[in-house]
Amino acid sequence: MASSDKVVETVIVGNYVEMETEGKPKGMKSKIPNLFWHGGSVYDAWFSCASNQVAQVLLTLPYSFSQLGMLSGILFQLFYGLMGSWTAYLISILYVEYRTRKEREKVDFRNHVIQWFEVLDGLLGKHWRNVGLAFNCTFLLFGSVIQLIACASNIYYINDNLDKRTWTYIFGACCATTVFIPSFHNYRIWSFLGLIMTTYTAWYLTIASLLHGQVEGVKHSGPTKLVLYFTGATNILYTFGGHAVTVEIMHAMWKPQKFKAIYLIATLYVLTLTLPVAAAVYWAFGDMLLDHSNAFSLLPRTPFRDMAVILMLIHQFITFGFACTPLYFVWEKAIGMHECKSLCKRAAARLPVVVPIWFLAIIFPFFGPINSTVGSLLVSFTVYIIPALAHIFTFRSATARENAVEQPSKYFGRWVGTYTINVFVVVWVLIVGFGFGGWASMTNFIHQIDTFGLFTKCYQCPPPASAVSPPPHGHNATAAAPLHHPFNHTRSP
Repeated sequence: MASSDKVVETVIVGNYVEMETEGKPKGMKSKIPNLFWHGGSVYDAWFSCASNQVAQVLLTLPYSFSQLGMLSGILFQLFYGLMGSWTAYLISILYVEYRTRKEREKVDFRNHVIQWFEVLDGLLGKHWRNVGLAFNCTFLLFGSVIQLIACASNIYYINDNLDKRTWTYIFGACCATTVFIPSFHNYRIWSFLGLIMTTYTAWYLTIASLLHGQVEGVKHSGPTKLVLYFTGATNILYTFGGHAVTVEIMHAMWKPQKFKAIYLIATLYVLTLTLPVAAAVYWAFGDMLLDHSNAFSLLPRTPFRDMAVILMLIHQFITFGFACTPLYFVWEKAIGMHECKSLCKRAAARLPVVVPIWFLAIIFPFFGPINSTVGSLLVSFTVYIIPALAHIFTFRSATARENAVEQPSKYFGRWVGTYTINVFVVVWVLIVGFGFGGWASMTNFIHQIDTFGLFTKCYQCPPPASAVSPPPHGHNATAAAPLHHPFNHTRSP
């Protein structure tokens, strides 16, 4: 066993160090471009995980708190944050196991990006690959759709001369430029800036809400209905389920075996943003949030709010790239373009991936409710259930456990403790996330379709000032109904 472990260690360290050397700048001319463009360090991975985890969902968490209530909202964030970190850890273990096995067989990954479905294929066979590929691609597709919807929803609060559907057309074209970003190596400066942008937005929302104070007659009645409760819970499940791109982020690292705790540390930082935002905005506006899924809509327009909106727009462009890049890789592999060295040819080949995303964002512009639906139906399997089951089945035999590249830590109770946690994750997410959450979020989502219709031109937009009579006194004055549709879309599904 000792000699076997030594061989495994040599394989891992040898290949990773070789790739690390290849990734370093070779001369002064390339130093500055590489400083901003070519990242593969532990810090790059941390910025990527943290930046990708909290994007537009930051604006919907107060909406979730209005559905869950303050206590449940806080507890669910902490609980799903830990659970998400656990399954990201499992994915990293399975990635290292797969890569080590393949490198023993002299497989060269220098021109090939390993993806989650390939890990499942190598460790468990084609049936696991097909299931993983279906869930992962569908989730990333709708994750990209959500970013486009969020872009249109946010820009409307700065410029309402155009309706949200028109803004979706415009931002769809802008986001299509992500086809020119080759891989996650090249997101170094973007992920760094993205985290700064969400940090500013989070603290702006928190401070602005506290300074604004509670609105007159504020009520904090949540939770009131099971449908709303589980819809809010699945939005938080979605919040901490951003590790559908974990494998691609790991593969972009020069030393992927150092990834283990990165997602947990990123989650802890993200909690310092999400908890204050959700609590402060909910404290200030209470039940009004049931009618306002975007937190920006309740705060008065100021230069600080406009800056937050602009920064979130840029960050959503970055997050669109994060969600869409794995889809680009899958498409490239399907058409045989993945190892092509021409950036322009690869970019042209990727364009068809953007079209269905653009189209779906126009069909379902339901900012907020769509997060919960994607969380319950797709995130629950993609980043919670499948990784936990894959770990159980990969190491189900005593031989596999003995020869595992990464042994479970004693802090988790070794193999028995790891299996116990995995079973708990599967059962909890299957029943609460997929079962109750799926029922609640689909009920709410169908209600959006019945209320607003598909292809709605301006979801949750107030009517023109000239088209409405003076609003009544009280907190409902800011919740004006859109023309032809009741605005109170979440209270009576």
